[in-house]
Amino acid sequence: MSCKKFCLSLFKYERIPSVEVQIGELPLGGNNPIRIQSMTTTDTNDTEACVSQAKRIIDAGGELVRFTTQGTREAMNMQRISERLKADGYTTPLVADVHFNPNVADVAARYCEKVRVNPGNYVDPARTFKQLEYTDEEYQAELRKIDERFVPFLNICKEHHTAIRIGVNHGSLSDRIMSRYGDTPAGIVESCLEFLRICKREQFDDVVISIKASNTVVMVQSVRLLVEQMDREDMHYPLHLGVTEAGEGEDGRIKSAVGIGALLTEGIGDTIRVSLSEEPECEIPVARKLVEYIEECAMKRAEAEQQIADDTITVTFHETDWETLQLKAAMTTGALLIDRKAHQLVIRNEGFDEERLVTLADAILQAARIKFTKTEYISCPGCGRTLYNLQDTIRRIKEATADMKGLKIGIMGCIVNGPGEMADADYGYVGAARGKISLYRNKECVEKNIPEEEAVEHLLQLIQSDKNKSEE
Repeated sequence: MSCKKFCLSLFKYERIPSVEVQIGELPLGGNNPIRIQSMTTTDTNDTEACVSQAKRIIDAGGELVRFTTQGTREAMNMQRISERLKADGYTTPLVADVHFNPNVADVAARYCEKVRVNPGNYVDPARTFKQLEYTDEEYQAELRKIDERFVPFLNICKEHHTAIRIGVNHGSLSDRIMSRYGDTPAGIVESCLEFLRICKREQFDDVVISIKASNTVVMVQSVRLLVEQMDREDMHYPLHLGVTEAGEGEDGRIKSAVGIGALLTEGIGDTIRVSLSEEPECEIPVARKLVEYIEECAMKRAEAEQQIADDTITVTFHETDWETLQLKAAMTTGALLIDRKAHQLVIRNEGFDEERLVTLADAILQAARIKFTKTEYISCPGCGRTLYNLQDTIRRIKEATADMKGLKIGIMGCIVNGPGEMADADYGYVGAARGKISLYRNKECVEKNIPEEEAVEHLLQLIQSDKNKSEE
């Protein structure tokens, strides 16, 4: 029997060096603390609702607040939101989230401290999931289009002292990237580097990077690869970490802790967001616990011991709070499970019954994509683009499908990442228009524009119909 014991102090807790980026009054990266952020779910045209929700996020401890800006109107309203917050004494940096329209990014850069752009749809058209072919000349021509459109945006950012985030999502890689690299970490990283190389050439350093996926293994592998490639190309930009579409409740917390924790324990990460399908201010205390645990480990005060024997990780804690135990157990074992150092997990903690600890271990194994013991829900946290009542819909779908062991269901507010991020799901429920839902089987849309009040029943009928056919 092979057996290895080790303490948390053997993890690498020194953060990988990065340049410091100034986002409004907030320094990020460098030797600064790991920053925590969230995103509003309100309509960005609704100034009162946005200001109110932003205050709740900030009061909970959020250090950056992001807003979706679908169009120029929303981008311009960021000025009013900013003015209102500052008038009430809130100087937390505001971030505009832009997809599909680079003109919106140009406007938002004038009113926000940071603008997030998505390389998958900044210039490239929306993903179609079709296998397109590009000659080398055509591919280079597309890169020139990015260059021609992105440089003017950087110049606006320089003029207004606006930082940017190059935010790559696994679910929205362009067809062009997919044609050359496929659905791989290499493609995810190259999608990011295309933009970073322009930033470096143009000597624009106020850049933060994120690479997100709902699959924790893909997310961790991609970020690790990006760090390696940036080092080769002498780039040292700060990194934002998150598991997108993590879900809600216990599952969302565990999944986030597995992915984010795996990287934090390796010294990777300057800012984080725990994306939960809940009210955004609920994300902040969870993220704070992840950061505090890393800080605790860095000071060698962590009270946990691990042992690997016979393909099993055994970890012992001394916690009295259940959520804290969930997060610490997921963070402590995340990298080991993602790297398949073991395929089984035992958690020990006096004060909690054995059955509950086994259920927690199974949830962590599922989050690490090792063992599936219950229905998997890939659900987004919602934002101003969400086209239906997300939280109520998640509750209804979970109640109706909870006993469907091994089934994967994607519940997505809109089409930005919907079809892509839930690509490995068995079924998808995606907002198509205000109050309208489209249903997917794998990547195929099988029913469009269903009225919201009928859509959950249609989803259940689709699942049952497929089950009946498989049993015939």
